[in-house]
Amino acid sequence: MGTLGAWLLRLLGATWQLRFAGPDPFARDPRFVGVIWHRGLFPATVAWRDRGLAIPVSQSRDGDLVAAVLRRLGFAESPRGSSSRHASSLLRALIRLVREGATVGMLPDGPRGPAGEAKPGVVALARVTGAPLVPVGIATTRRIVFSSWDRTVLPLPFARVCCLYGDPILIPPQTTAAEQEGFRRHLEKELGRLDAEAAALLSARR
Repeated sequence: MGTLGAWLLRLLGATWQLRFAGPDPFARDPRFVGVIWHRGLFPATVAWRDRGLAIPVSQSRDGDLVAAVLRRLGFAESPRGSSSRHASSLLRALIRLVREGATVGMLPDGPRGPAGEAKPGVVALARVTGAPLVPVGIATTRRIVFSSWDRTVLPLPFARVCCLYGDPILIPPQTTAAEQEGFRRHLEKELGRLDAEAAALLSARR
Protein backbone atom coordinates (compact mmCIF):
# COMPACT_ATOMS: atom_id res chain seq x y z
CA MET A 1 0.00 0.00 0.00
CA GLY A 2 2.88 2.37 0.71
CA THR A 3 4.26 1.99 -2.80
CA LEU A 4 0.85 2.51 -4.38
CA GLY A 5 0.08 5.54 -2.23
CA ALA A 6 3.42 7.16 -3.02
CA TRP A 7 3.03 6.46 -6.74
CA LEU A 8 -0.46 8.00 -6.78
CA LEU A 9 0.73 11.11 -4.96
CA ARG A 10 3.67 11.54 -7.34
CA LEU A 11 1.34 11.15 -10.31
CA LEU A 12 -1.20 13.61 -8.91
CA GLY A 13 1.47 16.08 -7.80
CA ALA A 14 3.01 16.11 -11.28
CA THR A 15 -0.16 17.86 -12.51
CA TRP A 16 -0.09 20.62 -9.89
CA GLN A 17 1.27 24.10 -10.49
CA LEU A 18 3.45 24.25 -7.40
CA ARG A 19 4.71 27.65 -6.25
CA PHE A 20 7.11 28.47 -3.41
CA ALA A 21 7.26 31.96 -1.90
CA GLY A 22 9.02 33.63 1.01
CA PRO A 23 12.59 33.15 2.29
CA ASP A 24 13.74 29.66 1.25
CA PRO A 25 15.09 27.90 4.38
CA PHE A 26 16.88 25.29 2.26
CA ALA A 27 19.13 28.05 0.90
CA ARG A 28 20.46 28.62 4.43
CA ASP A 29 21.57 26.10 7.06
CA PRO A 30 19.40 23.03 6.31
CA ARG A 31 19.09 22.25 10.01
CA PHE A 32 15.66 23.66 10.71
CA VAL A 33 12.21 22.52 11.80
CA GLY A 34 9.55 23.12 9.15
CA VAL A 35 6.04 23.52 10.59
CA ILE A 36 2.65 23.17 8.86
CA TRP A 37 -0.85 22.43 10.07
CA HIS A 38 -1.89 18.79 9.80
CA ARG A 39 -4.52 19.61 7.16
CA GLY A 40 -1.77 20.41 4.64
CA LEU A 41 -0.08 17.00 4.83
CA PHE A 42 -0.87 15.93 1.24
CA PRO A 43 0.44 19.01 -0.59
CA ALA A 44 3.43 19.20 1.76
CA THR A 45 4.51 15.61 1.09
CA VAL A 46 4.60 16.36 -2.62
CA ALA A 47 6.27 19.77 -2.19
CA TRP A 48 9.04 18.43 0.08
CA ARG A 49 9.51 14.99 -1.48
CA ASP A 50 12.98 13.57 -2.14
CA ARG A 51 14.68 15.91 0.35
CA GLY A 52 15.27 13.40 3.14
CA LEU A 53 13.19 15.25 5.73
CA ALA A 54 12.23 13.39 8.89
CA ILE A 55 8.51 13.56 9.71
CA PRO A 56 7.29 12.13 13.03
CA VAL A 57 4.34 9.78 12.62
CA SER A 58 1.97 8.34 15.22
CA GLN A 59 2.28 4.74 16.36
CA SER A 60 -0.92 3.38 14.87
CA ARG A 61 -2.11 1.36 11.91
CA ASP A 62 -2.78 4.55 9.95
CA GLY A 63 0.65 5.77 11.00
CA ASP A 64 2.25 2.63 9.58
CA LEU A 65 0.75 3.44 6.18
CA VAL A 66 1.74 7.11 6.33
CA ALA A 67 5.32 6.18 7.26
CA ALA A 68 5.50 3.71 4.37
CA VAL A 69 4.25 6.31 1.90
CA LEU A 70 6.72 8.91 3.20
CA ARG A 71 9.68 6.54 2.81
CA ARG A 72 8.75 5.92 -0.83
CA LEU A 73 8.43 9.66 -1.42
CA GLY A 74 12.05 10.22 -0.43
CA PHE A 75 11.59 11.18 3.22
CA ALA A 76 13.80 9.85 5.99
CA GLU A 77 12.68 7.06 8.29
CA SER A 78 9.89 8.51 10.45
CA PRO A 79 10.38 8.72 14.22
CA ARG A 80 7.28 7.17 15.75
CA GLY A 81 5.14 8.53 18.56
CA SER A 82 2.81 11.43 19.36
CA SER A 83 1.90 13.94 22.04
CA SER A 84 -0.28 11.30 23.70
CA ARG A 85 1.82 8.14 23.18
CA HIS A 86 5.58 7.87 23.75
CA ALA A 87 5.92 11.66 23.65
CA SER A 88 9.17 11.84 25.61
CA SER A 89 10.92 9.15 23.55
CA LEU A 90 9.75 10.84 20.34
CA LEU A 91 11.11 14.21 21.48
CA ARG A 92 14.46 12.60 22.34
CA ALA A 93 14.61 11.00 18.89
CA LEU A 94 13.83 14.32 17.20
CA ILE A 95 16.45 16.14 19.26
CA ARG A 96 19.04 13.56 18.22
CA LEU A 97 18.10 13.88 14.55
CA VAL A 98 18.29 17.68 14.55
CA ARG A 99 21.63 17.66 16.37
CA GLU A 100 22.91 15.27 13.71
CA GLY A 101 22.01 17.84 11.06
CA ALA A 102 18.63 16.55 9.88
CA THR A 103 15.79 18.72 8.69
CA VAL A 104 12.58 17.87 10.52
CA GLY A 105 8.99 18.56 9.47
CA MET A 106 6.35 18.91 12.19
CA LEU A 107 2.56 18.92 12.19
CA PRO A 108 2.05 20.46 15.63
CA ASP A 109 -1.72 20.01 15.88
CA GLY A 110 -1.52 16.27 15.10
CA PRO A 111 -2.22 13.48 15.37
CA ARG A 112 -5.72 14.10 16.76
CA GLY A 113 -6.02 17.86 17.20
CA PRO A 114 -7.56 20.15 18.11
CA ALA A 115 -6.98 21.56 14.64
CA GLY A 116 -4.96 24.76 14.61
CA GLU A 117 -3.66 24.28 18.17
CA ALA A 118 0.09 23.74 18.37
CA LYS A 119 1.41 21.26 20.92
CA PRO A 120 4.29 22.52 23.10
CA GLY A 121 6.73 19.83 21.88
CA VAL A 122 7.64 21.72 18.71
CA VAL A 123 8.77 24.74 20.75
CA ALA A 124 10.69 22.49 23.15
CA LEU A 125 12.49 20.88 20.21
CA ALA A 126 13.60 24.27 18.88
CA ARG A 127 14.67 25.49 22.33
CA VAL A 128 16.81 22.44 23.11
CA THR A 129 18.47 22.15 19.69
CA GLY A 130 18.77 25.79 18.69
CA ALA A 131 17.26 24.96 15.30
CA PRO A 132 14.89 27.64 13.98
CA LEU A 133 11.20 26.95 13.50
CA VAL A 134 10.11 27.77 9.95
CA PRO A 135 6.32 28.14 9.69
CA VAL A 136 4.88 27.36 6.27
CA GLY A 137 1.50 28.41 4.94
CA ILE A 138 -0.17 26.16 2.38
CA ALA A 139 -3.07 26.99 0.08
CA THR A 140 -4.54 25.34 -3.00
CA THR A 141 -7.21 26.14 -5.55
CA ARG A 142 -9.15 23.06 -6.74
CA ARG A 143 -9.30 20.62 -3.84
CA ILE A 144 -11.17 18.03 -1.84
CA VAL A 145 -11.69 18.86 1.84
CA PHE A 146 -12.22 15.73 3.91
CA SER A 147 -14.62 15.61 6.85
CA SER A 148 -11.81 14.69 9.25
CA TRP A 149 -10.98 16.47 12.50
CA ASP A 150 -8.41 18.65 10.71
CA ARG A 151 -10.30 19.15 7.43
CA THR A 152 -7.49 17.53 5.44
CA VAL A 153 -6.98 19.06 1.99
CA LEU A 154 -6.18 17.08 -1.16
CA PRO A 155 -5.53 19.23 -4.27
CA LEU A 156 -7.27 17.94 -7.38
CA PRO A 157 -5.48 17.39 -10.71
CA PHE A 158 -4.11 20.62 -12.20
CA ALA A 159 -4.68 22.58 -9.00
CA ARG A 160 -2.45 25.52 -8.13
CA VAL A 161 -0.63 25.04 -4.84
CA CYS A 162 1.30 27.69 -2.91
CA CYS A 163 3.78 27.00 -0.10
CA LEU A 164 4.68 30.25 1.65
CA TYR A 165 7.73 30.18 3.95
CA GLY A 166 7.63 32.48 6.95
CA ASP A 167 10.55 34.06 8.78
CA PRO A 168 12.50 31.71 11.09
CA ILE A 169 11.53 31.71 14.76
CA LEU A 170 14.46 31.22 17.15
CA ILE A 171 13.78 29.97 20.68
CA PRO A 172 16.62 30.92 23.09
CA PRO A 173 17.83 28.02 25.28
CA GLN A 174 17.18 29.96 28.51
CA THR A 175 13.51 30.57 27.61
CA THR A 176 11.17 30.15 30.57
CA ALA A 177 8.00 28.05 30.53
CA ALA A 178 5.87 31.21 30.28
CA GLU A 179 7.98 32.50 27.40
CA GLN A 180 7.71 29.15 25.61
CA GLU A 181 3.94 29.46 25.81
CA GLY A 182 4.25 32.87 24.19
CA PHE A 183 6.31 31.39 21.35
CA ARG A 184 3.74 28.60 20.93
CA ARG A 185 0.93 31.13 20.54
CA HIS A 186 3.06 33.20 18.16
CA LEU A 187 3.64 30.10 16.02
CA GLU A 188 -0.10 29.47 15.84
CA LYS A 189 -0.74 33.04 14.70
CA GLU A 190 2.04 32.85 12.10
CA LEU A 191 0.70 29.63 10.62
CA GLY A 192 -2.77 31.12 10.34
CA ARG A 193 -1.42 34.31 8.78
CA LEU A 194 0.74 32.42 6.28
CA ASP A 195 -2.14 30.16 5.23
CA ALA A 196 -4.24 33.26 4.53
CA GLU A 197 -1.41 34.99 2.64
CA ALA A 198 -0.74 31.87 0.56
CA ALA A 199 -4.44 31.82 -0.41
CA ALA A 200 -4.27 35.52 -1.30
CA LEU A 201 -1.25 34.90 -3.54
CA LEU A 202 -3.19 32.26 -5.44
CA SER A 203 -6.23 34.53 -5.79
CA ALA A 204 -4.08 37.37 -7.12
CA ARG A 205 -2.93 35.17 -10.02
CA ARG A 206 -6.45 34.48 -11.31
